[in-house]
This record gives sequence, structure tokens and C-alpha cells, in this order.
Amino acid sequence: MNLIDDGAANRVSKLFIILLLTLILSPNAFAKEVIGWVENVHLLPEKVLIKAKMDTGAKSSSLHCDCVAEFIRDGERWVRFVITGIDGKPVTVEKKVVRTVKIKRHFGDVQQRDVVRIGICIGDQYEETDVSVIDRSGFNYSLLVGRTYLKDKFIVDPSQQFTVNPDCKGVK
Repeated sequence: MNLIDDGAANRVSKLFIILLLTLILSPNAFAKEVIGWVENVHLLPEKVLIKAKMDTGAKSSSLHCDCVAEFIRDGERWVRFVITGIDGKPVTVEKKVVRTVKIKRHFGDVQQRDVVRIGICIGDQYEETDVSVIDRSGFNYSLLVGRTYLKDKFIVDPSQQFTVNPDCKGVK
């Protein structure tokens, strides 16, 4: 007893062959790089090397910075802040504010944060992404990298640390 007519079986066979050929011809099309829960990352174009926590529980990314000062440039809101890298050298950064978000914190209060676009390099993966800037001096890591950046690129292995070196050649 044949439950599938010959036409349907033929379509299923063709679909299976297309899927198999896709996997064979481009095996990396579905591959994600495995990284640790803490990695060294480059912030570009500033070329600041910092330690970052990969946080799959957070949707967005957040960067510790000192001395946040708002100002207006060409009629738009900008912020000036200082990032200190692993080498201990402070770098002053100026970025346009792309939006402001309200973050609900663990102990219930709501905090308003400015969001800027920053280039992040992890391993050989580079992407400009939205990052909220805030005083994170009470935390162990200057940068928290959230799911928005991690998705489609990485699998985070919580048993690993420092598995890749940031090397985004050609990114200015």
C-alpha cells in the first residue's frame, strides 16, 4: 500500500537532493563558531581590546564607560565617554546617540541609557551593533555581548573561555 502518490514522492526526493547538495557544497552555510562565555574582543574603529562576557540571557549589548558627557553636534545628540582597554590605556570616544532605552534591572528599578553604534570584532566576525553605554564599574567585564550580536554567528560554550582572538582584518 503506497501512502504517497508518485508525484508527491518525486517532489520529496527532489527536495531531499537539493537539501543534500546544499549541505555538501556549502558545509559552512549552517555552521556557527563555538566561543567561550568570556572572550577578548576589539572595539573598532577605536582598536580597544577588552574582555567581554557573552550573555545569551541578555538581548542587547552594554558597554562600561566613564565620564559620559552629552553634547549636540549638527543638531543631533552625541555622547563622549572613555573606554579603558586591557592595556589600561583610556581612549576617549565620541558617538552619535541612535536612541535611548529603558532597561529594567534585576532589583526592579528602570534605568534610562543612551545607545550608540559600535563595531565589535570577535574572532574573525565583525559587525556594527547597538550598544548601551553605562557605568558598569560594579561588574567584572567591561562589555556584555547580548543575543542580538551573537545570533547566527556563535554558539556559546559556558565551559570555555578565551577560545578565539579578535582578528578582523580589513576592517577600519
